Amino acid sequence: MTFQSLVDDFLEHEFALSPIRASQLGLTQYDERFDELSAASFEARDAEAAEWLQRFDAVAEGELTPAEQIDRELIRAVLRGRLILADWQDWRRDPATYTNPALDGIFTLFLHRLRPEADLIAAAIARMREIPRALQEGRANLDPALAHPLILRRGAGAARGGARYLRELLPADVAPGEGRDRLAAAGADAGRAMEEWAAHLERLAEVATGTWQLGEARYTRLLRDRELLEIDTRGLRERGRAEYDRLAAEMAEVARRARGTDDWATVLEEAGHDHPPTEEAMRQGYADWTARARAFLARTGLVTLPPGERCVVEPSPVFQRPVLGVASYNAPPSFSDSWTGHFFVPFAPDGTPAEEVQQRLEANSWGDIPTTSVHEAYPGHHWHLVMRKRNPSRVRRVFGTPYFTEGWALYAERVMRERGFFTDPIQELCHLNATLFRAARIIVDTSLHMGEMTYDEAVEFMRTKAGLPEPTAKAEVGRYCSWPTQASAYLTGCLEILRIRRDWLAARGLRGVAPADAPVAALREFHDTITESGALPLGLAERVMIRQRPA
Repeated sequence: MTFQSLVDDFLEHEFALSPIRASQLGLTQYDERFDELSAASFEARDAEAAEWLQRFDAVAEGELTPAEQIDRELIRAVLRGRLILADWQDWRRDPATYTNPALDGIFTLFLHRLRPEADLIAAAIARMREIPRALQEGRANLDPALAHPLILRRGAGAARGGARYLRELLPADVAPGEGRDRLAAAGADAGRAMEEWAAHLERLAEVATGTWQLGEARYTRLLRDRELLEIDTRGLRERGRAEYDRLAAEMAEVARRARGTDDWATVLEEAGHDHPPTEEAMRQGYADWTARARAFLARTGLVTLPPGERCVVEPSPVFQRPVLGVASYNAPPSFSDSWTGHFFVPFAPDGTPAEEVQQRLEANSWGDIPTTSVHEAYPGHHWHLVMRKRNPSRVRRVFGTPYFTEGWALYAERVMRERGFFTDPIQELCHLNATLFRAARIIVDTSLHMGEMTYDEAVEFMRTKAGLPEPTAKAEVGRYCSWPTQASAYLTGCLEILRIRRDWLAARGLRGVAPADAPVAALREFHDTITESGALPLGLAERVMIRQRPA
């Protein structure tokens, strides 16, 4: 069997295991199918991961092209990550395992609209009919001795938002007529199942005694064997602390330039009061700055803009609002003709008190919006992921790591500052604060999962050290508890990309040249090459870039 045949078999196996994921990638032949979420299916996946890893381990690297070698190493890293987490059994702990496929599998059908509306309605109805079965499997699988009340209550909030989406918002997204009526009827049944699921999760939370602490050993193994980083959990925390201190010193300097004081925290607090008055005004502000960032790239030539790409700025999906208090992005499907991405602005959950809405708006001040627009759109997530879509490798369009995707988006903020996009010192200060926030995330995420920080201590840390309003801090920490290692990806990945850039430029005779003075053509080549390579673990991304260096 050739390597490409092995890859094709592996990908087809992956798509059969998760047809919803396949559908999100643009493989529309999976649109009517739903994932199998029984205990037996999860246990089989772990056994199959070990078998697939053995098969890819057996492939001799010398028989592969350089691109195939990277593909093989990416698959092996993914499989090792699964095996590291096999005994954690997240499917017994986190209701998102069942809620997310049920909601995302329908939402993305209508977000990207890769088929005629009648076909989308039929696919959505087929999937909604499977939701009661999927949630029943969740009831059977979730174990109150393993699940933590915090994670269960987060899941209940998402389920309630999902119920409203299925009952009310989804039918309104299609043209009036018989199709809408059938969609509404199916949505009413699925929404009822979601409400019952939410009530079950609330009851389960009352008796749950489990933990969300991943543990230091697992965390370190993920860093080394999945992310291919030469660091352990404690070393990563120390890196976060060092960066926090360095950034705080730089922020004092910028605050002095902006307001004549070293007290950057007070300057930021005052700047937070200057925010959009409404959520819709916030969305419009993000849309304006997204357009400015794209225009800056077109004018400077800092990157290549693929033809046909565009980024739409819109409110966050209703069912995401209870569990995600920050901006997010959804890329165009990898295997489709679409080049349109969606930048979701963080609207508050339904029923949020007006006072809390204003607190959330403070976290999206006029000074913050430029940096977030860069991070989510240009040249951050949107630009990177449309560049990744150009890679011919199916493997690299399916698999990736947040240590690259989030690291790249934070690097994008950095390079835009280096090249003069932020013209107001308050904008610069907000950009630095966004990076300091990611340093705080490393400290908190590692400490939480090593068992050396409680949830309440983490909320207080993010409130006082990262300047988050309390509702946002709570949403953030809940996210870290339910998604270990992801919060550390941003700054860790950014620092690795900066190191790779430094070495890459040095190999072209540009050692010691300030980033603001580096030739734009050299930077464009670096940016285009590393992003087109995919969203690789940073060790693999470095291998790709080493091969691009002049002899």
